[in-house]
Amino acid sequence: MYVVMNRFKVKSGSEEAFEEVWRNRESRLDELDGFIEFQLLRGPLNEEEGYTLFASHTIWESRENFVAWTKSEQFRRSHANAGQTKVSYLGHPQLETFETVEGTRLKSQKQSATV
Repeated sequence: MYVVMNRFKVKSGSEEAFEEVWRNRESRLDELDGFIEFQLLRGPLNEEEGYTLFASHTIWESRENFVAWTKSEQFRRSHANAGQTKVSYLGHPQLETFETVEGTRLKSQKQSATV
């Protein structure tokens, strides 16, 4: 699996607007081969520097699937309004990508009951 995280430093007071942008976006990720999961994560408030850390977190079957997303029409459409919101950032988003080396997943209760 391939994990992609984009980290955003959102200026204090812009958190709700930032979350609203993500709630109202039309990503169409589920239309793409290899897409597994998306989460928007809210981290701690850094009072000294005046921002809250957020991360968009996606899981893909492979790096190739993620790269295909970045070249897709769905990607272009979902990023068309970037920079046109009332959200204030400290710097540009920081992209981080990871190849899964090892992992464990909790079995659902239904699965574990039949095992």
